[in-house]
Amino acid sequence: MRVVVFSDVHGNLPALEAMLRHAGKADRYICLGDNVNYGPWSEECVQLVASLDNCTCLVGNHELSFLAGKYEGTHPLPGLFFEMCIRDFKSWDLIKNLPERCSIGAYHFVHTIENRNIYPDTEVDLQENLFIGHSHHQFCRTINGFTLVNTGSVGQNRRFINRIDYAVFFPETGKVELHNLPYDVDVVIDEMKKRRFPDECIAYYLDKPRDEG
Repeated sequence: MRVVVFSDVHGNLPALEAMLRHAGKADRYICLGDNVNYGPWSEECVQLVASLDNCTCLVGNHELSFLAGKYEGTHPLPGLFFEMCIRDFKSWDLIKNLPERCSIGAYHFVHTIENRNIYPDTEVDLQENLFIGHSHHQFCRTINGFTLVNTGSVGQNRRFINRIDYAVFFPETGKVELHNLPYDVDVVIDEMKKRRFPDECIAYYLDKPRDEG
């Protein structure tokens, strides 16, 4: 079985579409949450993920914020994005009652661990094989004999804003492939300008490092 595992689309429809084209045929999809907020296409991304055959979509902290009607964080910038992205959102039924966790055999999938940002060097007491997202940094580690995979972010890579991260998992063997590909982030920025996102939001994308290779 070939399972495409991805996370943190964050309203970035061109990146999601590019990831799906690159991934090709899959027997199953697992989305680890945070399809909404930041990018200008929260509605479209939620609908596209929901339309995928044999796809399990988990809840992320940004879906929880949408459902609560307010951004719970303390940093003002995500709050600005939140106000822009939630105002036209209508697909509430597609983000209600999403599960927090799913499993394939001895491998388990969640948005993150204890609501933490987990990086390649984060100290973690791992007690199961786990796939996570949330921190927007892609890696695969072995801890206590267990596998920890962070699929990275489809729509808002924190290393290079013009790159897409996702993983392909083969449950029968436990093999994990980490994939990374480029896309044109200027399409996202242009759409944000058309929709009159605040200058601070646009600057956030403009100021992020890009992979020019």
